[in-house]
Amino acid sequence: MDITEIFDRVIDEQRSLDVADSEFRRMLVDDPELRRQYRAWCAEQEISEKRGFLDYCRQRFDEAESCWDALAPDEEDY
Repeated sequence: MDITEIFDRVIDEQRSLDVADSEFRRMLVDDPELRRQYRAWCAEQEISEKRGFLDYCRQRFDEAESCWDALAPDEEDY
């Protein structure tokens, strides 16, 4: 399974940034292979291991929120 699929699964199950981060950190402790994949992903993304998952979560949440922007009229229209 791709590491981002694991990220997405944790995010979908937890639906809270803090809880998702805690769960993912627990998973890293319990699974050496996941920890290896995460380190490789962080190196590839040129991001720190400390911030990698949180940054991914924030980006995903921002993308989800931006879908609603298309439905809101621009302030210029008021």
